[in-house]
Amino acid sequence: MAESNRLNAALVSRLTAPGRYADGGGLYLRVAAYRTKQGAGQSKNWVFRFERNGRERQMGLGSLRTLSLADARSKARDCRKLLLDGTDPIEVRRKDRQEALADAASAMTFEQCARAYIAAHAHSWKNKKHAEQWPRTLETYVYPIIGSLSVRAVDTQLVVKCLEPIWTEIPETASRVRGRMEKVLDWAKARNARTGENPARWKGHLDNLLPRRRKAGRVRHHPALPYAQLPEFAAELSSKPEISARALEFTILTAARTTEIILATWAEFDLKAKLWTIPDGRMKGERAHVVPLSDRALQILQSLPRVDGCDYVFPGAGEGRPLSNMAMLELLRGMRPGYTVHGFRSTFRDWAGDRTNYPRDLIETALAHAVEDETEAAYRRSTAIEKRRRLMADWAKFCGAIPAKGNNVLSIGKAKAR
Repeated sequence: MAESNRLNAALVSRLTAPGRYADGGGLYLRVAAYRTKQGAGQSKNWVFRFERNGRERQMGLGSLRTLSLADARSKARDCRKLLLDGTDPIEVRRKDRQEALADAASAMTFEQCARAYIAAHAHSWKNKKHAEQWPRTLETYVYPIIGSLSVRAVDTQLVVKCLEPIWTEIPETASRVRGRMEKVLDWAKARNARTGENPARWKGHLDNLLPRRRKAGRVRHHPALPYAQLPEFAAELSSKPEISARALEFTILTAARTTEIILATWAEFDLKAKLWTIPDGRMKGERAHVVPLSDRALQILQSLPRVDGCDYVFPGAGEGRPLSNMAMLELLRGMRPGYTVHGFRSTFRDWAGDRTNYPRDLIETALAHAVEDETEAAYRRSTAIEKRRRLMADWAKFCGAIPAKGNNVLSIGKAKAR
């Protein structure tokens, strides 16, 4: 099929009568009239005609509005080259489109897959709490680490990175997060967005890397900084400008858990009353917990910027996201390798037991531990709040016992609001 180039740009623009106009080499301009409610119109499209196995076929190349005559000739020339090699250009295009769709699916991020999975299954979750926990746990523990990564790139190492920080601290939640990651990754595989084994699978896989839940659940002793070393550490910490440093400082002052801190929202705080009320849905014991705020804890809150579109007190890098559950741990590892954020609760407990005369039940209540004793109810009354307020003030005073060195260092409990 030789090119005779019967058409030219001027002629192509003038043609108005419906019909098919040959340019040569199998290339045609097809002019068609149409009518809509808005009136009559006309379309001009390029078509490549060829014969394959004794059968005539037509392949649309595109509209004249998109492809010029020169562009159409170039595409027709590519089609003729494929035919010369014994290849059907229509089949090649179909295969290319399928591969492009597969590549697009593979390019889906883990978060996109997770949100698609939730949207597809949420209607079947009759338990309201379950439906709320699904996206919240992924937003807290998974998205900050792998949410923006291609779901195809998620491997065992990344799954473990999401789970390790919470596996012993909150084993039940960690187990649920693992199961949810596994379901999302299975969904992604079924949608051809990834291939291979599921890296979040437990049996025969993660059970070789992480302790079983019944063992993890017994873990109570996290590596804790001795309280005698805390004032010096606190002074060093207060000199760091990162949001993770402020979050860790606030964690120490309130003796709270990591998840309680990073998911804290401004609506939970009564700054005038100096109280932080953590709702039951975010507490390990599923009971609301009120934390009296020391002056230094209040100063930290007052110094934090409010981020538009984000109600989290300690915002993360992603828009509208909380601080990553790894942020404080990574900071601590750089300052005091070997210790854990959760260990500061033990530091507080040891200090309160060794260095103060506060009742044990009051200390346990400050830690939001369940106290199987009749006195627990009394300590949860308003009088207990005032007693715990004095306890937390003494704790802040102890943390700030050593003044920071240098003009840029602020010590916990002593610093002025920034």
